[in-house]
Amino acid sequence: MSDLFISAGLGADAPRPLADRLRPTSLDEVVGQEHLTGPDGALTRLLRSKSLGSLIFWGPPGTGKTTVARLLAGETSLHFEQISAIFSGLAELRKVFEAARKRRATGQGTLLFVDEIHRFNRAQLDAFLPVMEDGTVTLVGATTENPSFELNPALLSRARVLLFRALDEAAIARLLARAEDVTGRPLPLDEEARGVLVRMADGDGRAALTLAEEVWRSAGPGETLDAETLQEIIQRRAPIYDKAQEGHYNLISALHKTVRGSDPDAALYYLCRMLDAGEDRLFIARRLVRMAVEDIGLADPQALVIATAAKDAFDFLGSPEGELALAQTTVYLACAPKSNAVYEAYKAATRVAKAHGSLPPPRTILNAPTKLMKRIGYGEGYRYDHDEPDAFSGQDYWPEALGRQHFYAPTDRGMESRYRDRLDHWERLRRERRGED
Repeated sequence: MSDLFISAGLGADAPRPLADRLRPTSLDEVVGQEHLTGPDGALTRLLRSKSLGSLIFWGPPGTGKTTVARLLAGETSLHFEQISAIFSGLAELRKVFEAARKRRATGQGTLLFVDEIHRFNRAQLDAFLPVMEDGTVTLVGATTENPSFELNPALLSRARVLLFRALDEAAIARLLARAEDVTGRPLPLDEEARGVLVRMADGDGRAALTLAEEVWRSAGPGETLDAETLQEIIQRRAPIYDKAQEGHYNLISALHKTVRGSDPDAALYYLCRMLDAGEDRLFIARRLVRMAVEDIGLADPQALVIATAAKDAFDFLGSPEGELALAQTTVYLACAPKSNAVYEAYKAATRVAKAHGSLPPPRTILNAPTKLMKRIGYGEGYRYDHDEPDAFSGQDYWPEALGRQHFYAPTDRGMESRYRDRLDHWERLRRERRGED
């Protein structure tokens, strides 16, 4: 801040967001990350060893990543330099690196904090490698996305990933209590409304303090807001969910596994989480169809029919009425008997098909539309199953070089128990008619 700005009296009274005013001044003031900043936390141990090294902070918004990076610079007497991958390119990186080299020549190290580091492309990320290796900078990158997918392996091999956790309700409550102490004003909320505010923050400390400011601005003199009034005034935060990133895949994975695990209540919960976050309804419908064929299969052949009908029902009804069809299907699939026998059989048959190349089927089951084909034996000896006893001929349909294979092993669950009995019956007939019994 310039001297002219301060002398004009503009600095002291300039409004500062509550989150900025409450920014911790030491690591022990950071809430919700005790596994990192507590007495035996990972960062505490690093500072104790006096060997920091480059770090990647991975976690949701509002969990203290930027604050902790600043505090680390102070604890290690490093110059703190902050850039954002959203606004920086290679030209700016070169300037930052050059300034860091000059500082290093005078004995001053640099902690370079890169916010949203996953936004850099591969070439930009590669630019960090030499300055990390020679100690020009100690890199601390912050990302809300899974580093395993978003960052170069070469960069990850030179940095330690530390996980920042979403703040739990106790941590959010401590933040709000600190805000009340600093401002000297209690939040004008009854007990239920206070709990609602904590949950509205969705694990984001910065959001919690922003919501608290909104409460103070909205409440009238002497007014105490109840939960219903709070929700009308504040509305609600959009859930943390990026349909192109990890949250999207985490929730669809949770939905799929709870359906597979036959827990309709948990499956409905994750379905509603996705719907609430604005997930593409047809994406959900496609995944329900996948669950029907992968995890239920022929244990309940109606599962695929119902899952496909749910997609058509949503197309016909639209939102929000169509979501009920998705919910109904989710419950049906979770309650259905489970079998992956067809899925496993398909994978096994695929492996054999790829391993054995273009083996010709036996000529017995080939059509013979020309005289030449008849003359060389196409269709010769074929037995029409409908004319056979039990409508079953028991012929060998496998390539001679391959021999009979077994891929499909029905379970004893649902309709597949009937198929298993039927296949056993046919196998007995097959052996009898070949004189094997």
